[in-house]
Amino acid sequence: MTEQNSRIKAFTVFIKSSQSVQKLIKQDFLKKEINLNEYGVLELLYHKGDQAIQSIGKKILMGSGSITYVIDKLEDKGFVYRKPCPKDRRKIFLCITDEGKKYMETRVVEQEALINTVFEELNDSEVAVAIDLFKRIGIHAESLLK
Repeated sequence: MTEQNSRIKAFTVFIKSSQSVQKLIKQDFLKKEINLNEYGVLELLYHKGDQAIQSIGKKILMGSGSITYVIDKLEDKGFVYRKPCPKDRRKIFLCITDEGKKYMETRVVEQEALINTVFEELNDSEVAVAIDLFKRIGIHAESLLK
């Protein structure tokens, strides 16, 4: 196999394996009461604390129209609430409720277990190599965008 063909094969395998992992994650979310977008917002709040609503979309790669819909759904479930900024009336913060924290404490453990199951095929040194390779590919792809 030529070098060019092996790179095309590597790309194909990379994309197919990524799609399989994404399907597994989506399948797992179908069993839960929140979807992947809602989880992304909750996870951000859970790990980083209160966030200005205007900045959430950029941090989790979601459009502003979608963010409003997702926040409304999370609010209906009692997982988040909006809090006006005392210094700037135009700014509104999104905050996680105690119920949202409790949900995430369980959900994060479940998510980590699923991810560990996906990677159990690799030993620790192979995981380290995979991280390095994926990071290098991502950084190089980003550099090609500019």
